[in-house]
Amino acid sequence: MDLKLELVVIPVTDVDRAKNFYVENAGFNLDVDMSLGDDFRVVQLTPSGSACSIGIGKGISEAAPGSVQGLFLIVSDILASRAELVERGVTVDEVRHLESGEWVPGPDPERANYGSFADFKDPDGNGFVLQEVGQSEVGS
Repeated sequence: MDLKLELVVIPVTDVDRAKNFYVENAGFNLDVDMSLGDDFRVVQLTPSGSACSIGIGKGISEAAPGSVQGLFLIVSDILASRAELVERGVTVDEVRHLESGEWVPGPDPERANYGSFADFKDPDGNGFVLQEVGQSEVGS
């Protein structure tokens, strides 16, 4: 049995503001923007290179805006990805990693897979986590 997660619904208060953030600031690709009357609109956006999209809109979720947390965006170079997002106007927390069970600043010293993280939120407070995978293999 194949189970493919292809869409995660993100509740937002202002669809146009969120759409602008995801396209212009976060760099997601716009796949669909469709309305059926005044009470239903769905906007589907996909991070570059991802098989899973997000959906924002009107009449598509009863969840509170800002209630979705911990959506992981996997990147091969967390420092470059963070810098690009910041350059595009996204407020991204500093990169961090765990040492002896404590969070410390900076990327994992060995750039180990799944070892470095940085967080950001959309305008409603929905939370995303950048996580580095693949940097330790670069040049191997």
